Amino acid sequence: MSFASNVKAEICKAQLSKKCCALAECYGILLYCNTFSADQIKIVTESPEFAARLPRVFRKAFGFGFDSVSEPVGKMSFVISAPEKLESVFQCYGFQRDNCITLHVNFGILENSCCRAAFLLGAFLAGGSVTDPEKRYHLEFATGHIKVGAETCALMQDMGLSAKQTVRGGSCILYFKQSERIADFLTFLGAPVCAMKVMEAKVEKDLRNGVNRRVNCETANLTKVVDAAQDQIAAIRKLRAGGVLDTLPEKLRQAAKLRCENPEATLTELAEMSVPPTSKSAMNHRMRKLLELSRE
Repeated sequence: MSFASNVKAEICKAQLSKKCCALAECYGILLYCNTFSADQIKIVTESPEFAARLPRVFRKAFGFGFDSVSEPVGKMSFVISAPEKLESVFQCYGFQRDNCITLHVNFGILENSCCRAAFLLGAFLAGGSVTDPEKRYHLEFATGHIKVGAETCALMQDMGLSAKQTVRGGSCILYFKQSERIADFLTFLGAPVCAMKVMEAKVEKDLRNGVNRRVNCETANLTKVVDAAQDQIAAIRKLRAGGVLDTLPEKLRQAAKLRCENPEATLTELAEMSVPPTSKSAMNHRMRKLLELSRE
């Protein structure tokens, strides 16, 4: 099962307690489903858990079921086309079936906080998707009714759920791209287990990124040490070939000998090998002096 399927399966475990919440959930489903018009209601889903929940929530909300249920490959389709049923649904939400040009969110249906949560639950079940957090962070739900999307976004802002909004292919998309906000929204919908998986994925990614940064930093530092050592060894060989090395002070000759014998050692390690031991800055000064003499 995909991560989105797991999320919907967990959300569908929520109990159908009050009729007002069932009406609100159906409201979200209808405004975000495939078709909600004066002639037909059609809801298509790939989620078996959502497909099992749909008839129960509709019967609790309206007192009737679907006119037909079909099973295309990998999906289930639920249809209501009886005029009297459509009329009843539209009237429940304050619309006139024969007069409904543009659908919108009737906030009078969503006065209670429990009903608002149920509305968003239905909207996500019908029109939502979420990407596997192992790949990237993205949760969205889409509706073909632009006004509905804008009003849902305003509702979510009022509830402290700061979703972003865009239009894609004629549909209004509400989305989250931050892992923390996705986890918060999934918890709000009633999917705390999946929300925890989002946070676990974030922790693992942060850990891997931190390890990679440290490895890259150490590799870069090692490369710098090796490159600097090669320059120093080349300078020492030049001084030796020119007969200059033997004329230098003892400290410089000792530094040159240590570098040639330990081409991969850091300046700190060379400083500790000196007799007597010296500081890193002193060893750095001696190496710079050897480089300057070689250039002269």
